[in-house]
Amino acid sequence: MAGRIQWKIVTMKIDRRSEDVYEYVMNPENFAEWATSFCRSVRRSEDGEWRLETTEGEMTLRFAERNPYGIMDHYVRKGTGPERLNPARVVPDGTGSKVIFTVFLAEDAADREFAMVFRNVESDLRTLKSVLET
Repeated sequence: MAGRIQWKIVTMKIDRRSEDVYEYVMNPENFAEWATSFCRSVRRSEDGEWRLETTEGEMTLRFAERNPYGIMDHYVRKGTGPERLNPARVVPDGTGSKVIFTVFLAEDAADREFAMVFRNVESDLRTLKSVLET
């Protein structure tokens, strides 16, 4: 069936308050520090958009509106193409927090590509954990 989507959830326990994780992740200036499998650098353009230099070329970055629910969704767009949603949440977990990230990929994409994207997200969340716990 064309148009079906594969998805998988990645979670990471981080020994920081969920409010701290939220503030760090929602700051676009920090994106290149933790999303290292994908993002090489980030800058604010003259028109106010956040621009990423990525492994796939230049992209724009936009985050969901700030909210009290831990929703950290972000959207990336290459050129004039469609935005790609990256759903993410942070929730309290004892004295720390848990980051929940959903990886989506069109079902007709190669299984190897899906596995690579999933591994990259896991790697990025391990980097986020390392950055926030040190």
